[in-house]
Amino acid sequence: MEKKLRSQQWFGKKGKDGFIYRAWMKNQGIPDDEFRGKPVIGICNTWSELTPCNAHFRELAESVKRGILQAGGLPVEFPVMSLGETLIKPTAMLYRNLVSMDVEESIRANPIDGVVLMCGCDKTTPSLVMGACSVNIPAIVVSGGAMLTGKYEGRDIGTSDIWRFSENVRSGIMTEEELNLAEAGMCRSRGHCAVMGTASSMACMVESLGLSLPENAAIPAADSNRKVLAQFSGRRIVEMVKEDLKPSDILTREAFENAIKINAVIGGSTNFVIHLLAIAGRVGVDLHISDFDRYSRNLPLLANLQPSGEYFMEDLYYSGGLPAVMKEIETRLNTGCIAVNGRTIGENLHKAKVLNRKVIATLEDPFKLDSGVAVLKGNLCEGGIIKPSAADPRLMQHTGKAVVFENIEDYKIRIDDPELDIDENSIMVLKNVGPKGYPGMPEVGNMGLPKKLLDKGVTDMIRISDGRMSGTGFGTVVLHISPEAAENGTIALVKDGDLIALDVPNRTLNLLVDDEELSKRRAALVKQPEVFKRGYAKLYVQHVEQANLGADFDFLKGSSGSEVLRDSH
Repeated sequence: MEKKLRSQQWFGKKGKDGFIYRAWMKNQGIPDDEFRGKPVIGICNTWSELTPCNAHFRELAESVKRGILQAGGLPVEFPVMSLGETLIKPTAMLYRNLVSMDVEESIRANPIDGVVLMCGCDKTTPSLVMGACSVNIPAIVVSGGAMLTGKYEGRDIGTSDIWRFSENVRSGIMTEEELNLAEAGMCRSRGHCAVMGTASSMACMVESLGLSLPENAAIPAADSNRKVLAQFSGRRIVEMVKEDLKPSDILTREAFENAIKINAVIGGSTNFVIHLLAIAGRVGVDLHISDFDRYSRNLPLLANLQPSGEYFMEDLYYSGGLPAVMKEIETRLNTGCIAVNGRTIGENLHKAKVLNRKVIATLEDPFKLDSGVAVLKGNLCEGGIIKPSAADPRLMQHTGKAVVFENIEDYKIRIDDPELDIDENSIMVLKNVGPKGYPGMPEVGNMGLPKKLLDKGVTDMIRISDGRMSGTGFGTVVLHISPEAAENGTIALVKDGDLIALDVPNRTLNLLVDDEELSKRRAALVKQPEVFKRGYAKLYVQHVEQANLGADFDFLKGSSGSEVLRDSH
């Protein structure tokens, strides 16, 4: 027996209610028979000119619509708040949970049988997935694709080079005029960052979870195949509605394990951790921060992509895309997991192959031995994150004196002070940039080094914070320290000159101060005054969980389902 379409609770009604639901939709020129049993497919679009990475989504949505119409569905496009990583202040992460609520309620409140999630820029992907999972109707992701590789003075550049350019300008190696020329060549086409930053890591995340069609992750935004995939996705979502294939059928514990392994071998963003934890919390999968270390620890880095390597997302696509990478570790994956196309992961990898070994290496001869994220524990944190593939091997076991910055403003004022007591063996500590402390946990963890050390040729130091780092960033950077300083975590107690011991091989991070002294410092902490008196920021600070739990709102854990509890007409 075929399941009754959810949209018929609106359009299938008789009398006054049905009249209202259908009549006002008809002012868009929709014929009456479109409302008689056709699956209604929502296209959740994060298009915005303030989100440059997603600015081509109007056009891409037309390809999705074409596919929906071909398969016998009725497409209805709707907007949700769009998070443009490059422009939004104070940080796009502050609004991830808000967008997830926007998505969840937009889907639940409307006559939608299935939904296509159009996302690209960093936070648009996890927020849309989180929201759709909380409703749990058939859903498929269409990513926007990465931009073409940037060019400067005859060489390839990408977002990761911004950090290098910045340090070069500060140290006098690069002029402002040269920086302007590089800026002009960085973003050559539509699409999100060309490196394996957070946006591409999120696209790989949804493909490895099975939430998108194969090859979704790596097709460049400017490539016509991106439109073809969008059209195929439109066709497929109509079939998914008929099959009643929902996110809860796809997002099993085994699927999350696959995503962790894939993020490891591609050198994916550290932000992956916080977003996957939040998604798991929405679908009721018991995922812990320790799982990220457990499932990635014995996997090497296979993808030679910036920021951990040399090449770009465009190169990954021409080398076989994400399916080719997944094929290399097929024996380590849960290949029986179902994807949105109705096939298993194993079936989807049947024809995948690597076309360029410079870009995708083998398990036997990997690009780098260190991959994934290492999860650190000790008296300084219950869960700190470091990306070994992007760090200096010499600093993986190091003890140094802390140089403490109480907040990001303190850092900006003092970092280039010639009198700052710091050397290359010091450990920089940045406080109060966590979920509650900033609020929103900005991407400031990969702090720029002091100018006086850059002038000496120092290129990396250990940096520790309760904030995040851009997926395009690199360095020996420890992030997501939990509990954060604003929650009186141990990081709040660190003082200048304290010894800190980092031991990545043994997964520890410790403040070498005795418990008695720490107790005295904790007792002397002064409660910070409440900054936000109203609005969303107040709600955020009151309800956001710590980074090691995914930084979702405590009241958004789990699913509310697709049922609308009240009917106004």
